[in-house]
Amino acid sequence: MYLLGLDIGSSSIKAAIVDASTKQPLAVSSHPPTEMGISAPHPDWAEQDPGIWWSYAQEAITKAIHSAQIDAADIKAIGISYQMHGLVAVDRSGKTVRPSIIWCDSRAVDIGTQAAADLGMDICSQQFLNSPGNFTASKLKWVKTNEPEVYDRIHKIMLPGDYIAMKMTGEITSTISGLSEGILWNFKTQDTATALLDYFGIPEAMLPDVKPTFSNQGELTAESANFLQLTPGIPVTYRAGDQPNNALSLGVFNPGQVAGTGGTSGVVYAVSDQLIHDPEMRVNSFAHVNYTKTDPRIGVLLCINGCGIQYGWLRKLLGDVETNYTELEHLAAKVDIGANDLSIISFGNGAERMLQNQSIGAQMMGLNFNVHDKAHLYRAGLEGIAFAFYYGIQCMKQMGVNVSEMRVGNDNLFQSDIFSETLSSLCGAEINLINTTGAVGAALGAGHGQGIYSSLEEAFDQQDIVKTIKPNHQNEAFQEAYATWSNRLNKLIKS
Repeated sequence: MYLLGLDIGSSSIKAAIVDASTKQPLAVSSHPPTEMGISAPHPDWAEQDPGIWWSYAQEAITKAIHSAQIDAADIKAIGISYQMHGLVAVDRSGKTVRPSIIWCDSRAVDIGTQAAADLGMDICSQQFLNSPGNFTASKLKWVKTNEPEVYDRIHKIMLPGDYIAMKMTGEITSTISGLSEGILWNFKTQDTATALLDYFGIPEAMLPDVKPTFSNQGELTAESANFLQLTPGIPVTYRAGDQPNNALSLGVFNPGQVAGTGGTSGVVYAVSDQLIHDPEMRVNSFAHVNYTKTDPRIGVLLCINGCGIQYGWLRKLLGDVETNYTELEHLAAKVDIGANDLSIISFGNGAERMLQNQSIGAQMMGLNFNVHDKAHLYRAGLEGIAFAFYYGIQCMKQMGVNVSEMRVGNDNLFQSDIFSETLSSLCGAEINLINTTGAVGAALGAGHGQGIYSSLEEAFDQQDIVKTIKPNHQNEAFQEAYATWSNRLNKLIKS
C-alpha cells in the first residue's frame, strides 16, 4: 500500500511515493528539470499558467511511479502541498480566466493597506489575525478593479492546491487553513471573512466549499486518472500550503515547535495554541494544518522574499552557473565572518512583509574595490540572508515566540554551513536538518487523512536527523557583523 504526495511549487512540481507501512519514500521526482518560468508583465508582478502545473504534475507522478517500480493501483491516497497565497480563478466550466497571480506578486499591496486602514486594525487583527496585505483576497480585488471583464467571468476562486485538487476530483473545495492564508477566514466568528468580502464587494459564493484538511476531499475522476496514469477513485485526503506542510513534514504541529526553510523565499514557522498576531503586521498568523474550531493551532509565519533567489542571482551575476554550491561554499569560507565590512541587503524580490510591505530593493553596501573579490560577495550574500532571517525572528520574539530549536529540510539553503552557523549563532539555537521533503510530508499527511495513521504523531514518528548545527563559539563576530548589516538596513528603511 502506497501514498502519493505532490508539492506544487513555483519552481517545479515534485511527486513522492511513500510506503505506507514503513513511512519511507520509495521515490521522489520533480519536473521540469529546470526552474519553471514566472511571467512579470510589469515590475513586481508574478504570474504562472495553472495548466502548466497540472501538466508537470503528470510528468512528476509518472517519473516517481517508474522510479519506485510500483503498481499505481496500489496507491491508496493523495496529498497536495502548494505555493501559498496565489489566486486561481475559473469560469463555470472550470477553465481558468487568467494566469494565476502567485505568492511573490506585489500588485495588491496598496489595496490591502487601504483595506486595513478603512476596516481598522482592530477588526483585521481580531478577526483575520492579519492585515489583508498582498494576500489572495486583495489580489482578487485587484482583478475586480483593473480587469472587470475578466472578473465578470469568474465563477469560483481558489488557491493553487485547490486548483490541482479540482483537476483531480472535479470538485472545487478548500480548507480553513487555505482560506486563512488568503485572509478569507474569520477566526472570531469561525466562518468566512464576510467583513472583508463585503468591503471589497466580492460575493461569498465565489469562494470554494470548505473541507477538513485531513479528510476525503474528492476522488480521482476517470478523466484525471487517465491523464495521470493512475486508478480512478483514489481519494485526495490532505491539502495544505507549502509552509504549513513543510512544518508538518518536519514534525512541527504543536506549540513551541519551529520549522524553517530556505528556498526561493525563506520562512520561519512557529506553532501556537493562541490566536496571536503581530500588531505591526510584519509576521503573519494562519490556521495550521491541525487547526480546529475547538482546538486552535496557529502557524506564525515569517517570510523573507529575498532568500535563495538572491544567492542564485549572485551566482549567475558572477558567471558561476556551472559551479556547484559546495564549491561556492568553500570559496566563501576563506573569508572571515563579516566579509570585511561588506553587507548585502537581500530584499530584492518585491515587497517584504516584515518590512511592512516596503519594497526597498537589494543593496550592496561597504563595497571596496581594493579589498573585496568574488569570495567576499558569496560570504556577504549568505550572511545577508541569515541576517534577514534573524531580523525577522526579532519580530516573532516580540509576539512571545522563542526559537530554541529549528527543524529544517535537508534540501535547501540550510545545507550551507556558513548560512546555518550564522543563523544558529545569532539565535543561540540548534538547527536540525531532517531528511524529508514537502512531497513526502504531503504523502504522509494523506495517510493520516485516509485513516491509515491514527494521529499525526504516528504518521511522523520517524524523523531522520541527518545533521545538527550548533551555535559557533565566535558568536561575538556574528553579532558585530549583524549589527553593521541591521544599521545599514534601518537607514535604508528610514530613507
